[in-house]
Amino acid sequence: MKRGKRAILGWVMYDFANSAYAVVILAVIFNAYFAQEVAGGAAGTRFELLGLAFTIPGASLFSFVNALAMGLVGLASPVLGALADYSGRKRRYLAWAWLTGVVSTAALAWVGAGDFWLGSALFVISSMGFSAGSVFYDAFLPELGADSQAGRISGAGYAAGYLGGGLLLVVILLLKRHVPGFEYTHSFPLTALWWLVFALPTMFWLRDRPVDIPAGRLGGYLKIALRRVRRSLSHFRELSVLERFLLANLIYSTGIESVIRLASIFGAQELGMPQGELVLFFLVIQGTALVGAMLFGWVADRFTQRGALLATLGIWIVTLLWAWQLGLFGEARHEYWLIGVLAGTAMGGSQGVSRALQSLLLPTGLESEFFGFFTLSGRMANILGMLSFGLVTWITGDMRLGIVSLLFFFVAGLILLQRVDVQEGIRQAERFRRMMASIAPRGEE
Repeated sequence: MKRGKRAILGWVMYDFANSAYAVVILAVIFNAYFAQEVAGGAAGTRFELLGLAFTIPGASLFSFVNALAMGLVGLASPVLGALADYSGRKRRYLAWAWLTGVVSTAALAWVGAGDFWLGSALFVISSMGFSAGSVFYDAFLPELGADSQAGRISGAGYAAGYLGGGLLLVVILLLKRHVPGFEYTHSFPLTALWWLVFALPTMFWLRDRPVDIPAGRLGGYLKIALRRVRRSLSHFRELSVLERFLLANLIYSTGIESVIRLASIFGAQELGMPQGELVLFFLVIQGTALVGAMLFGWVADRFTQRGALLATLGIWIVTLLWAWQLGLFGEARHEYWLIGVLAGTAMGGSQGVSRALQSLLLPTGLESEFFGFFTLSGRMANILGMLSFGLVTWITGDMRLGIVSLLFFFVAGLILLQRVDVQEGIRQAERFRRMMASIAPRGEE
């Protein structure tokens, strides 16, 4: 039984709310502030380890801290998902992740220049709240509409997210221009407030489905969740299409997530763009991403999910090649704005269609657990991408080479995605659901 329009609106509103974090903290303001001010910018931060002294540039340090946060979330995601599936408490665990993210994001206001360890700790905690919440939030998608609507509903969620993030950037720009004493660092608690307020409809309108199991303690649920993850992994080869999709997603998401989180750092350090211009630049990206999410969501439902996703990866490849040769057709800074339009369109399309395609390949009743594997593949991708960029930039001293090193992930992901047979994957998911139901230990049916 699918949910009503109010539940869909509540689900969409969480994207509107938490995208404030994705934009302000991960993509536009805090990431550049961390790299430039907290971690020392191009001069970097000096460390001593086992008698050795070395300096790491700020951009590389942000990449490494990001990789740590994503690793912690990625490893926990399948267990968190199984926990939500078995207990029937996706909304409760979403609420805990939401509040953890909100509080730690507000605390980023205390991070000043040179506060590397404090800034890193708070960033890791807030990033874990943001990412863990995505596991429970995404797992509601298969319950919201028919399979033929998955692309449009997922695209609507991402479109709302791009709209929410863009509106917050407009608010920040207006406050900066018209309120004396407002600094960009004040946008961190403002982001937390935005996330807190606009997620309230989600908590009121999106309800868990009842499950035929008694309520229990968290510790007992965790034990069951771990058993379920082990059991699912032992039979994962029965889902060969989902396996191939997760591998492809891991690889191409490496490029997508890394580019999103590094674009403002690249603009600031490579092109000398001030913070105000970077905010405007990301407003353009948010606007085109909204259009891309809706456009490719329609294309996915009208034609095929895989075909729409392949088209977006092609756009990403062109975007990175152009960024590598920035200035080829004129002034590099002007070209970067055009690249932002391409990247935004591809970002909206690829993220929305990926989530919709994943929802079609999931075994019914195990959505959270398998969205946990989806999140795991995405977070492992973030680690690979951030480490790749950070190491290449540190070794060569050239951010353009760091960016172009991500091209491999888009090309490899595109090749692997062509081997994903969606219809066979849907059939495998149904067979897997029946098989897992038949072997469930007593007390977990």
